[in-house]
Amino acid sequence: MLEELKELDGSLLLSLNGSDSIYWDSVMWIVTKTVTWIPLLLVVLYLVAKNSTWRRMFFVVVALGVTILLADQLSSAVIKPLVMRWRPTHDVAFQHSIDMVRGYTGGRYGFVSSHAANTFAIFAFLSLLFRSRVASVCFFLWACLSSYSRVYLGVHFPGDILCGALLGLVVGTVVYLIYRRLQNHFVGEYTYTSPAYTSGGFLVSDMSLVAFVLTATCCVVLVLAIPLANG
Repeated sequence: MLEELKELDGSLLLSLNGSDSIYWDSVMWIVTKTVTWIPLLLVVLYLVAKNSTWRRMFFVVVALGVTILLADQLSSAVIKPLVMRWRPTHDVAFQHSIDMVRGYTGGRYGFVSSHAANTFAIFAFLSLLFRSRVASVCFFLWACLSSYSRVYLGVHFPGDILCGALLGLVVGTVVYLIYRRLQNHFVGEYTYTSPAYTSGGFLVSDMSLVAFVLTATCCVVLVLAIPLANG
């Protein structure tokens, strides 16, 4: 059974990895960079600050930091050294069959993907925090795109991404539940009955800002990839 799963994972990798386009190589090279998504995270902080008291904002920022720290450390410092599954770029069975971009190989081990764990942990936490369908879809698309870039670049098997995403979802959900309990105890429980607010206490009209920034970031990536591909 395990060998069959590994074989399927390898087949999916070869189907999803790379392309014959230098332009799309450049797009994914930019997408995989954490710095690319800073505007989206800044908007999150802005919306939290706008719709919260300073006490609630403090709890949100700390909880979000704990979410990222836990997802990153569990994936990179615990699971990767424990499982020791080679990345495709270091696996002798795949390293000569996959497309790599700019010679990027990543570290030795790839299970589970820290990119997937981190982004899906943030997606889970913020979706539960905002309680907005628009925002949740945006965070989910961001997490999927960022995670897929790792398979495209050949530094992760699809299985690394899937298991990393599951880890992130668990971490994000657990941290949110703890955050919610602490917030209710120290700050007080928020109840919003106005249709102008989500059940998480955020203005519905503000959620379109998340979609705008995500769309704008993707457009900028597509433009920036042009000179990068030609250079």
